[in-house]
Amino acid sequence: MIDIFSAVHYTEEKQVTFAVFQLEGVARSWWNLIRLKWEREQTPRMWVNFMREFNTKYFPPLTQEKNEYEFITLCKGTQTVAEYESQFTWFSKFAPELIVIEQRRIRLFVQGLNVEIQKDLAVTQHNTFSDAMEKAQRVESTRLQVRNFQAKKRDIPESSLEQGDKSTAPKLGRGVGGVRIPGISRGASQGGSVSASHGPCGYCGKPNHTKDIYWKKARKCLRCGSVDHQIANCPILP
Repeated sequence: MIDIFSAVHYTEEKQVTFAVFQLEGVARSWWNLIRLKWEREQTPRMWVNFMREFNTKYFPPLTQEKNEYEFITLCKGTQTVAEYESQFTWFSKFAPELIVIEQRRIRLFVQGLNVEIQKDLAVTQHNTFSDAMEKAQRVESTRLQVRNFQAKKRDIPESSLEQGDKSTAPKLGRGVGGVRIPGISRGASQGGSVSASHGPCGYCGKPNHTKDIYWKKARKCLRCGSVDHQIANCPILP
């Protein structure tokens, strides 16, 4: 309504008349009491008087002080810079005296940003509020790109391992000589059970097998453990 008054250049009295015309229900009853009071006290029908009465009824000092405090302590939190700026501008109307000076408005805005963004903005000069807003958004965008890159970089090995697990052949057991052999559990060879207490091997010095069944000495297949062929000719190779 104030914007309308500025556009059509209403007089003070006409502004009050237009505003009162919009009131309904309880608000209309409230105005009827105020109108009688003004007639009794001969109060001029001016917009400033109407706003004083209206704010006393619907926007008391306690609420004004609360909104002013919320403006001063407003923080970005998990919001984007654009969302934070929208709230900052909305709450600023409750403390107009704090933002009359442009540099003070910029300082209040920057103080509510995250510490990481504040640190990057500390080395830059802000001539206008829109300049500070744009630089804060650029810093936010850059930091988001860095975080996404780091997260993607961390996920590459894990995703590769997951794909490898899905494409792996039958689960392999620990065979003779430390070789993975399908169908054979850890600590067991093709010829029978090998106790974990056996060893170390007299051929290679490693535990869990003896030199009699060492795959390299017995020239066994590295894939299946058979002595009839080498791994190059293994029939179960993909």
